[in-house]
Amino acid sequence: MIRPPEYVSAIKPYVPGKPIEELERELGIKNSVKLASNENPVGPSQKAINALKGSIESLNRYPDGGGYYLKKKLSGMLDVDEDELILGNGSNELIDIAVRTFLTPGDEAVMAKPSFVVYAMAVMAQGAKAIEIPLKDFRHDLESMADAVTEKTRMLFIANPNNPTGTINTKEEFDRLMQRLPDHVLVVVDEAYYEYVTNPEYADSVKHFRAGRDVLILRTFSKIYGLAGLRIGYGIAKKDIINEMNKIREPFNANSLAQAAALGALDDREHLKYSREINEQGKRYLYSEFKSLGIEFVPTEANFIYIVINDSQAVYEALLRQGVIVRPMGPQAIRVTVGLPEENKRFIEALRTVIK
Repeated sequence: MIRPPEYVSAIKPYVPGKPIEELERELGIKNSVKLASNENPVGPSQKAINALKGSIESLNRYPDGGGYYLKKKLSGMLDVDEDELILGNGSNELIDIAVRTFLTPGDEAVMAKPSFVVYAMAVMAQGAKAIEIPLKDFRHDLESMADAVTEKTRMLFIANPNNPTGTINTKEEFDRLMQRLPDHVLVVVDEAYYEYVTNPEYADSVKHFRAGRDVLILRTFSKIYGLAGLRIGYGIAKKDIINEMNKIREPFNANSLAQAAALGALDDREHLKYSREINEQGKRYLYSEFKSLGIEFVPTEANFIYIVINDSQAVYEALLRQGVIVRPMGPQAIRVTVGLPEENKRFIEALRTVIK
């Protein structure tokens, strides 16, 4: 039997959750609530849905391989050149493309732990080494991450806000990091939850891109725009970085329905505002309930909350039997997505029952 390289065999595959219908069948429950994947509970914009419907009849044609119209709209909104943008099958694909473009076996990439698991998986799949720096107070320890950079370091990943803790790094911290990093390091700033952030001290990654630094900023339509099922994201970087990534990017990687829906979503600012308001209301409610229950949690700038709790696997399984699906995050934490008001109440009722 053919065997992969050892560095591929060492990767622990990402374990997706089961479909809701299958969980309900296995557990004998109905009307369960999924709060495990950081999806927008409001759903997509009606403008995105209308744009999607208008594109269905042209499915016999390949998508626009260059993403002309979507990049043109993003260019105007972000005040960047179109050749400073790259589209991906979700920002996940762009992480993989960046790693395959700039890392070789034996190189190193610095990242936080816990953070988005795909960083380490992509790096290891390339035969490079993932240098994981523990969080400090649930936040990226950027000083220690900078200390970990060596001559072998080619990439440094920052999830801002971080998944799974929902914390951010500030302008001052990020500026100090950029001052310390040598020119041979590409900084990948994953801003999947960028639109949810309300803290005015949130780091300004675009400033460093405009200053000519080697920064790749990743954003997505999967979260606040509610298009997770279509897999569409984009990256912002200098033209020469984008040019190199386009050599690795698969043709037609952003499908036609995703591009159409993303264009529609960008036209609906009210949907964006409403989604953010629902999230803020949900956060306030959940914070209050956690405090009344004596549960430790990490205040978030995203659409999910990291809860510190003993026997998290047992809590997760008990919540499942109550019809509430969350995400276990190791032995002492679970992550719960902020849902609609009725979903949040359902979760709190189930959690109260489980704790008792």
